[in-house]
Amino acid sequence: MDDGAMRDKKSTGEYGESQAAQYLRSKGYVIWEQSWRWKNAEVDIIAKQNDILSFIEVKTRSSDYFGHPAEMVSLAQMNRIADAANAYMIEHDYGGEIRFDIISLVRSSNDRWKIEHFEDVFFPSNL
Repeated sequence: MDDGAMRDKKSTGEYGESQAAQYLRSKGYVIWEQSWRWKNAEVDIIAKQNDILSFIEVKTRSSDYFGHPAEMVSLAQMNRIADAANAYMIEHDYGGEIRFDIISLVRSSNDRWKIEHFEDVFFPSNL
C-alpha cells in the first residue's frame, strides 16, 4: 500500500470514528475515551449509556464490496479489544456492566454514509 492510500485509509478511519462518536452522543451516550491505547491494542470509543460501559470498534469503509464492515472484526482483534477493556477497567477501578459493540459506516452510491450500531456483538471468555 502506498503512502497516499495509507493516508486515505487513516483519514477515512478518523472520519468514521468522529461520526460514530457524534452518533453515540445523539443517542445519549457519554464518551469516556476515543482511540484509547493499551499495549498493541486500541479501543476506538469507550462510551457509557445508562449503567453500561461499551467498548466500541468502529469500522469505516468506502464500500461494502468486500463484505460488511462489521464482519471484518477478527477473533484476534476481539481478543486484543477484550484485553484492553480489562486493563481499562482495572486502571479505572470499574466493576460495572460492560459490553462490546461495533459501529459500521459505509459510503453509499450517493456519497452519503450509512451508520449501523451493533450492540453486544461479542463477549470474550477471558474477561
